[in-house]
Amino acid sequence: MAKLPVEKMRELERRFGEIEARMSDGPSADVYVKLASEYSELQPVVTKIRAYEKAIAELADLEVLLNDKSVDREMRDLADLELPDVKERLEALEQEIQILLLPKDAADEKSAILEIRAGTGGSEAALFAGDLFRMYERYAAAHGWKVEVLSSSDGEAGGFKEIIATITGKGVFAKLKFESGVHRVQRVPETEAGGRIHTSAATVAVLPEAEEIDIEIRPEDIRIDTMRSSGAGGQHVNTTDSAVRITHLPTGIVVTSSEKSQHQNRAKAMQVLRSRLYDAERQRAESERSADRKSQVGSGDRSERIRTYNFPQGRVTDHRINLTLYKLDRMMVGEIDEVVDALMADYQASQLAQLGEQQ
Repeated sequence: MAKLPVEKMRELERRFGEIEARMSDGPSADVYVKLASEYSELQPVVTKIRAYEKAIAELADLEVLLNDKSVDREMRDLADLELPDVKERLEALEQEIQILLLPKDAADEKSAILEIRAGTGGSEAALFAGDLFRMYERYAAAHGWKVEVLSSSDGEAGGFKEIIATITGKGVFAKLKFESGVHRVQRVPETEAGGRIHTSAATVAVLPEAEEIDIEIRPEDIRIDTMRSSGAGGQHVNTTDSAVRITHLPTGIVVTSSEKSQHQNRAKAMQVLRSRLYDAERQRAESERSADRKSQVGSGDRSERIRTYNFPQGRVTDHRINLTLYKLDRMMVGEIDEVVDALMADYQASQLAQLGEQQ
């Protein structure tokens, strides 16, 4: 059995009990909200710790029975039968507690900004970018999250050359953060008379949605340009200069938004810029922490090919964890939990391995 940090577990239980007592004392609304937030964060791990302590006590009682020769044979046989189940439960609880005690990514509970861009493959790549967007849209709907398109550029034959959207909800980034990278598709395009399989790609970037408290943007660090909005084929959809382009001068990051309202465009562009800067800062900090190692679930490098969608075979392969599923039709309608959960489990396993090396 793995060695659990007993002192840390006791401290969490103590703090949980303290929060329960303070909440029952009728604090002010502001204090209550803060306490309730910490309570809900601690509750899952404290519940497991208490179940673990109960199982430890059960194991000790069974071992006393087995070693006590004055206890009748039938009782000892029953104890002997129960022993494997209790040990198995203890092992499972240890694993669950270890995962719950892993260092948390501060961005995990945040909403996210999803950016999808057509890569190699021309019109077919744009169509695939559209398919990916609908896949994430349906996945979000199944989880009760809200999707709002911030900006998009249509492909000539459908789909999108680029689409940027916010996905709002609790824990969105934790679920979708491993989707960043190059997604490759292999299929026969509708326009292909010879039935040949074409390969094309789209890139996906998932950024934690940053708030003003997360990242400060100084007015002197940005240049805001207004442009005339244009629709498909370059036709002007109105005659006002409503499109907004914001350039972050220190980094060179450029964000545009071209809805009809200039005020909305500025707010949306700032939202995307803030998230990109926040993401860049997180990537920099992660690079410093992991200069001598690389996470198993990819480096977060958006040029890394992470997954292949093979339509003729109905197959999806995630190359980072060598997972192949013959459920392409189900995945494309948003049923991607199996892949998402496998990626999260693999990441947790790599974190546990690193902790084991450090101990």
